[in-house]
Amino acid sequence: MALRTNYFELASKAMEILLSQEEYLRAQFSVSETVTISTWELVKLRVSQINQCAFCIDMHTTDAVSKGETHERIIGLSAWRDMPMYSKTEQAALDFAESLTYGNRIDDQSYQNLVDCLGEQSVVDLTIAVNAINSWNRVAKTFKPEVGSYKP
Repeated sequence: MALRTNYFELASKAMEILLSQEEYLRAQFSVSETVTISTWELVKLRVSQINQCAFCIDMHTTDAVSKGETHERIIGLSAWRDMPMYSKTEQAALDFAESLTYGNRIDDQSYQNLVDCLGEQSVVDLTIAVNAINSWNRVAKTFKPEVGSYKP
């Protein structure tokens, strides 16, 4: 298969914006008491599973393992609702991420429950994070970087 357009080269300023957004999120989740780096990694992986983005699934699995995530939790992620190994915070974050990814309406009660569990700042940051991974998934699915080529 022929290589597709080098989007990093042709849209370098746009890619810088997306990468800056990742830096912001990493800084936020590094100090968050609710949505942690670990939770963020699970969210990125779950959204990539939903979007069937092979490159991103490979990348986020690699990142999650390197940050100490267990194989059991990674394998169980596609059925997280029925797995007892995810915290209430992780469940809330995953549920919200799925809702946004599927384009579901977030009603007032669901929003309030989310804020009560995660806090306002984390809801804002998680919303941006879900938007970001959905964006990255669409870029990767269009330009198809080689699965396995990601090196942390």
